[in-house]
Amino acid sequence: MSACVPTRAADPNRTERTHPPHSPPPTGPRRFRIAGADVSASIAVFLIALPLSLGIALATGAPLQAGLVAAAVGGLVAGRLGGSPLQVSGPAAGLTVVTADLIQRYGWRTTCAITVLAGLAQLGLGCLRVARGALAVSPAIVHGMLAGIGVTIAVAQLHIVLGGTPQSSVPDNLRALPAQLAQMHPAAVSVSVLTLALLLLWPRLPGRAGRVLRKVPAALVAVAGATAAATLAGLRLPKVDLPSWSNHALAGLPEGPVLGLVAAVLTTTLVCSVQSLLGAVAVDKLVAGRPGLSARVGRSRLDRELLGQGAANIVSGSLGGLPIAGVAVRSSANVHAGAVSRNSTMLHGVLVVIAALLMVPALELIPLASLAALVMAVGIQMVSLNHIRTVTRHREVWVYAVTTLGVVSLGVLEGVALGIAMAVGVALHRLTRTRITHEEREGVHHVHVRGQLTFLAVPRLSRVLHRVPHGADAVVELDGSFMDHAAFETLQDWQKTHTAQGGTVEITGRHSGTRISEPQTFTSCRCRPWTPWLNHQCDRPPSASPSGKNPDGTDRSEPDPTGPGGASGHELARGISAFQRNTAPLVRSELARLAREGQRPSQLFLTCADSRLVTSMITSSGPGDLFVVRNVGNLVPRPGEERGDDSVSAAIEYAVDVLQVRSITVCGHSGCGAMQALLNAEPGGARTPLKRWLRHGLPSLERMAEDRLGWGTLAGRSPEDAVEQLCLTNVVQQLEHLRAHDSVARALEKGALELHGMYFHVGEAEAYLLTETDTGGVFDRVRESDLTA
Repeated sequence: MSACVPTRAADPNRTERTHPPHSPPPTGPRRFRIAGADVSASIAVFLIALPLSLGIALATGAPLQAGLVAAAVGGLVAGRLGGSPLQVSGPAAGLTVVTADLIQRYGWRTTCAITVLAGLAQLGLGCLRVARGALAVSPAIVHGMLAGIGVTIAVAQLHIVLGGTPQSSVPDNLRALPAQLAQMHPAAVSVSVLTLALLLLWPRLPGRAGRVLRKVPAALVAVAGATAAATLAGLRLPKVDLPSWSNHALAGLPEGPVLGLVAAVLTTTLVCSVQSLLGAVAVDKLVAGRPGLSARVGRSRLDRELLGQGAANIVSGSLGGLPIAGVAVRSSANVHAGAVSRNSTMLHGVLVVIAALLMVPALELIPLASLAALVMAVGIQMVSLNHIRTVTRHREVWVYAVTTLGVVSLGVLEGVALGIAMAVGVALHRLTRTRITHEEREGVHHVHVRGQLTFLAVPRLSRVLHRVPHGADAVVELDGSFMDHAAFETLQDWQKTHTAQGGTVEITGRHSGTRISEPQTFTSCRCRPWTPWLNHQCDRPPSASPSGKNPDGTDRSEPDPTGPGGASGHELARGISAFQRNTAPLVRSELARLAREGQRPSQLFLTCADSRLVTSMITSSGPGDLFVVRNVGNLVPRPGEERGDDSVSAAIEYAVDVLQVRSITVCGHSGCGAMQALLNAEPGGARTPLKRWLRHGLPSLERMAEDRLGWGTLAGRSPEDAVEQLCLTNVVQQLEHLRAHDSVARALEKGALELHGMYFHVGEAEAYLLTETDTGGVFDRVRESDLTA
């Protein structure tokens, strides 16, 4: 392929630029495009952000322009650089209390400087890649912090709603509330009530018209409605005052005690970072709920989000804006409005800039009481009943309550510190709280240990264990997830002593069903409820050593002289005991219900008697789900050919006519001994019961031998050998035998029954479903839709 040369005449004094071979053709500059969904989403977010930004600035006592600056910077800078494309950042209600306290202590210009320093701290944390670790904070602490901030906001804004001025702290606001109620301003109260009413009722508008109107944000409707009502009524109320941008105060050098400034920077960094990171995780959950969007947007990159938030706070603080964090209300609105990229967030920031420059006269008509009512409603919503129910369910309500009260009474940083201390105390209490009981049932002494077993519980454990008489049978149930070395040694020493005195000891984990003995058992045990008895090495020594010898030195191929099951035999009895101890308590209520109501299975499952085929495991079924018939070779005798063996036909008739099952599945499997016997059978010989039974499989052998039908396939591949092909063909043939039974034929004609063929490959642990029967059988991997179509 030759190089690309311009077609115009070459200039001898000018060096021609060529493209190397196999290079793509030159392209023009990329055109910047914004999806229509992003445009509409940005408008929706802007309509929410505008009144909230002004309201939060009012609540903090900052210049109202600061809220607009933070909203614009949050959209443009955090939106462009952040790691969560659809999260919308700006002035957040969660920062209101912190910012208000900073302004009161240090003034506005120093507060801006603190915001810049907090942004630098966030950049440092982002570079250290600790964002994921910040999520390790207990949710009870985070929700308690937000609830405390919400209470503080609501109580403070209530004074403005009533026409007064808030105090510096929640206790002061509560003490001043009776006097404020006695001197409330009727005009301010009426505007506030109208705002709250619109906020509450607008999302609940009924009918088709309501669905259309609800697309307009309730916050915008509430503030616009209250503003219009106040203007038309001619009410004299304090309103938004936006001084000229030329007089806007920017950040100055921080002034104040160094320790106080450091604490202020840490508090701002903590609240901004935690709220933004939790918001990014919440946005990921919202994105996952929109099909197809996850692949386009991707999961949030939390370290990059922290870097973006830090850059936004540096810019916002430098320009005289409020601290910035991810805002849940705006982010949720952005996702629900159909945003598909970060362009929606950035465009909303552009719209805020336009509004701040061109809509000042309209904004100055808004009554402060309306903004206060809006922010008060946001504060109330931060105390989430759902969060309270969640922490109560997880027994962390004390952590939540202490954090909330600490934030309300002392401040955000102090409240979070108290919450962390409480969380540590709760964790230690759970670790050290161990309940040990002893009871005798049917001559067996049961010692039940509930909770974590540490050295602190060793004295109580020792006292209870010594209540077990010498020579008695004992069962120690450990209902916990941790046992330290001191407790392990105490339990092991007692076990050895008790066993030496003629007693028996069984140490179990109640939920896991596994036994606890030597330390290495924990690391090597792989026992599960479906682990075969032969492979249970967690409670007894292996039946043979790695060298292939039995414990007594005999060859593994020779019978173990200790009898069935080896020296510690009785697998069946032990299995029944494990069921009674571990499984029976979990299924007893369900079995009692089935005993009362009778069985109502939906399927007849006809499969081979092979011990490797566990029907409940491969179908994930439970008691009462399957009516199972098992025989050698999963055979269905044709009607009239049973010759004294009517058990399969009787089961089919009972399942279809009495139980009225909706489907019948014939399931074959790999390595079937019956199919091998059919292939290897020689004519003549003694007519043993096995040979007489296998005659019902001869039609399958004949079907496979007919060239016109051809061999089947298994997930697109040919069978490995003749045995596997016969296993597949046998499933197809036995389904034909099923159709010949009168009860099955009647149900099929009525459309009340379906027949399915299935093949289970034991070595692959893979199930295949029969999809075509016109050949030796076409089997594909099972999909849920195959059985529900």
